[in-house]
Amino acid sequence: MQLFNECFLKVKTDCFKFISSQETKKEKFKNKEKMLKTYLIPLCFWIVDQKKNKSKTLILGLSGGQGIGKTTITSIISIILKKYFKKKTFVISIDDFYKTIKERYKLSKNVHPLLQTRGVPGTHDVKIILNFFRKLNTNNFKLISLPKFDKSIDDRFKKNKWYKLKKKPDIVILEGWCVGARPQKNKQLIQPVNLMEKNEDTSAKWRKYVNFQLKTKYKKLYSKLASVIYLKTQSFNLLRSWRIKQERKLKTKKNINSKVMTNKEVKRFMMTYERVTLQMFKDMPKISKVVLTLNKFHQINNIRFAS
Repeated sequence: MQLFNECFLKVKTDCFKFISSQETKKEKFKNKEKMLKTYLIPLCFWIVDQKKNKSKTLILGLSGGQGIGKTTITSIISIILKKYFKKKTFVISIDDFYKTIKERYKLSKNVHPLLQTRGVPGTHDVKIILNFFRKLNTNNFKLISLPKFDKSIDDRFKKNKWYKLKKKPDIVILEGWCVGARPQKNKQLIQPVNLMEKNEDTSAKWRKYVNFQLKTKYKKLYSKLASVIYLKTQSFNLLRSWRIKQERKLKTKKNINSKVMTNKEVKRFMMTYERVTLQMFKDMPKISKVVLTLNKFHQINNIRFAS
């Protein structure tokens, strides 16, 4: 506990400054001190304890549903790891590895029209992520350039705006809504989970394709993660309401040309995520090394470490 307090005193200014940058006039973070002292600082001590091999980069996954706060939480974790533990930490979202708009257009023509929409397993370039992980632990580390995705144009930024990783990180965190997701059994794919599946995936071709990706490419990808941290909440409805709030927040922060979804568009967009998310509700608390639970007020209220 004394170490946690010592850590808190060292990181609180930077953490509160970041939290303040994420707030709007209507949306304020509550219980900031408790969030750091009780949940995120102990989590960072656990992360550092996982790094047994000093010369090898520790690769972790962090997952949770749409709008739950993955980016905010990983940003705070990164601040603590850098400031207090002096660990070179690199956080990247699985969203940055989305296939280009042209590649998804090809998928939509060759496999199923719903694959034009970014998000589900099968719409990321897994090969780039695997190459990145491989390069992290080669003997002679060289500069790594990684894609950055611009959601306002639904495509990648030009290469001059990509991430440039000049030094070998001690810790890498891959965050994303489907990180660590497991496939379903074939019989589970028969019944549609929402109107979009019922009306636009009548033959179940789209969901079978997504499930196959989880069985193959994504299984290989997730096997490279040392551990997964899961952000858990009560229901998909709650995630939907948080995702709508997130979009409203974008309206206040983004410039006038940026594309911001309407409530109706968010609801449709999230239908593509629903099946995998609901399965993750069942699987992830069992297989994750750490589970952080968020209550209906969007606050962390529990942390559980796997024994």
